[in-house]
Amino acid sequence: MKRSRFTEEQIIGILKEQEAGAKTVDVCRKHGISDATFYKYKAKYGGMDGEAEKQMIL
Repeated sequence: MKRSRFTEEQIIGILKEQEAGAKTVDVCRKHGISDATFYKYKAKYGGMDGEAEKQMIL
């Protein structure tokens, strides 16, 4: 299985950028990912709150 280019913490950071008001297209361009990749990350990591993030990282 191919290793991800981004860590889970980085992915969550990317999603938070978009949630803070940045346009999805701009966030994707900044990080060099496709829209499809962004929405795949959002489906997997989007609903996590701070506590769930800590559990996943540990």
